[in-house]
Amino acid sequence: MRLLRHTTLLLAAATAVASAMPVAAETIANPVAAFSGLDKITGRITNFDVYIDETVQFGALQITPRVCYTRPPTETQRTSVFLEVDQVSLKGSVTRVFTGWMFADSPALNAIDHAVYDIWLIDCRQSTDVAPPATTDGADGTAADAPGDDRG
Repeated sequence: MRLLRHTTLLLAAATAVASAMPVAAETIANPVAAFSGLDKITGRITNFDVYIDETVQFGALQITPRVCYTRPPTETQRTSVFLEVDQVSLKGSVTRVFTGWMFADSPALNAIDHAVYDIWLIDCRQSTDVAPPATTDGADGTAADAPGDDRG
């Protein structure tokens, strides 16, 4: 009887502790990452949307977001993207200058350290006005929806 009471008390205590712990909000994976980029030479700021796993060129940088997460509107917002940034030299060589997480609410936390360009995450989106990248059929690397070569 005493063992049963002790077990019941332990179970009640464990339940109380578990209910007091915050529940992790489920993240929402988004197909589009929205960025702003600054060209420090011209002072021009450009906003651009990039599909996940698409690579876009911003100046000498190539940006490829791999995932873009948000939380449900009922939760504290935390917008984050995992991305890869490469620099293309004048001779055409490509060097990875950044790989990691970037957070919309803390752009300086994991900033891209570049002499000419700054890039920061604005938001993750479910849709955009930008046309999706052309898909490849995989066999020869040509776009699946590109017209065929009829030159003979």
